[in-house]
Amino acid sequence: MDKVIRDGKVAVLYSPGYGAGWSTWNDECANILFEPRIVNLVLAGAGVSKIEAAAEEIWPGKYFGGARDLQVEWLDQGTRFRVDEYDGNEHIETEESIEWAVA
Repeated sequence: MDKVIRDGKVAVLYSPGYGAGWSTWNDECANILFEPRIVNLVLAGAGVSKIEAAAEEIWPGKYFGGARDLQVEWLDQGTRFRVDEYDGNEHIETEESIEWAVA
C-alpha cells in the first residue's frame, strides 16, 4: 500500500466538514485513507474539482462529496487509528485518544 511518509509521519486523509465523509462513505475503496495522488493534491491546495476528478479516475463511480473539506493529518508510523464519522463530519481517533472503559 502506497503512503506519503515524511519525517516518520504518515499522511492520512479525512473530511472534517459536515455533509459527506471521505473514507467513511467509501470504505470499499482500497487505499482511500492514504492515496498519494490525493494527498499531494490536498497538500498543494488543489481545488475540489481537481481532487474529485483524480478520485474518479482512481475509483470510478463513487461519490466524493467529502473532497470539499478534505484535510491531511500526519500520524506517526505505526499509530493505530480509526476514522469515525457523524453526519459526514469525520475525525481521527487513535488508541491513545479513546477513553476506554475497564471491566
